[in-house]
Amino acid sequence: MAVNHNPNNDVEVPHAADDGISCIAWSPAANHVVAGSWDHQIRCWEVQPTGQAVPKAATSHAGPVLCASWSADGARVFTGSCDKTAKVWDLATSQATQVAAHEQPVKNLFWVQEMNCLVTSSWDRTVKYWDGKSPNPSAVLQLPERAYCMDVRYPLLVVGVADRRMVVVNLTNPTAIYSTVASPLKHQSRCVACFPDQQGYCIGSIEGRVAVHHVHEHDGTKNFAFKCHRENQDIYAVNCIAFHPTFGTFATTGSDGTYNFWDKDSRQRLKAFNKASMPIPVGSFNRDGTIFAYAVSYDWSKGSEHYNPRTNHLMLHAVPESEIKSRTAQKKNVFGTRR
Repeated sequence: MAVNHNPNNDVEVPHAADDGISCIAWSPAANHVVAGSWDHQIRCWEVQPTGQAVPKAATSHAGPVLCASWSADGARVFTGSCDKTAKVWDLATSQATQVAAHEQPVKNLFWVQEMNCLVTSSWDRTVKYWDGKSPNPSAVLQLPERAYCMDVRYPLLVVGVADRRMVVVNLTNPTAIYSTVASPLKHQSRCVACFPDQQGYCIGSIEGRVAVHHVHEHDGTKNFAFKCHRENQDIYAVNCIAFHPTFGTFATTGSDGTYNFWDKDSRQRLKAFNKASMPIPVGSFNRDGTIFAYAVSYDWSKGSEHYNPRTNHLMLHAVPESEIKSRTAQKKNVFGTRR
């Protein structure tokens, strides 16, 4: 049993949260990072060249914060909450204004610069598009089930919904479903991440498995799945998948307290890290991929009896190229994949 929340000797952000950390997002314009948590707060830090994080600002919702996304210029942060609203937070003025609403909690949101709009998904079975000019959405997409996870790489939008279905949307036609497919994984979807080239997506599930899936049928022979975040006979949820901005490789984080770096093209694990004492619910690379921020925080995977609100950590891992760069020249397959 791991007893150390920082077994990889990464930089810890002090006083990161008073409850579970649910989301992390980096500015596309500077080394600023925000983390949202179940204490209703969203906090922002500036990461110095030394690697230390300096608190910059904070704001709050009326309920737990579940998701965050930056504007393209890094001036604003969009936040979604269990209070069923999304807000825009202007960091210069520290003012937060409601910009979206759903009938159920806002599970995921993304600012889509190509459309100049905010996209939100919810347990109310909708995806909504907001242009900021009206209190009402500019468009609504009805989903077949509750939205559990979502990612956007324009023009690709993918939503993992209940009943193990994956909904694919081409954002050039945002109110129509391009395709709905059964998840290639046998259990509930936990996270999804679109490929940087928009040709497909990775899905993580509660069964400790990741599926690499392509949008187009002619790429179907490239689809595969692999086991991860497992230890002996114990199976842990894959909580988060995050692609590296430069190399197209990706990280996974899990309820087992580990994070790993992977290369889907050569089907290899690039780097395995030491196991922390608590789950890692979320992780994210900064804009140039030199820092991987992740939370060591309870993810409710073992129920309320294991809940401890005082142990929540935000960590910063410096990422050398040798850990994350693709090794396509090495063809050895260590995934143990299945077609």
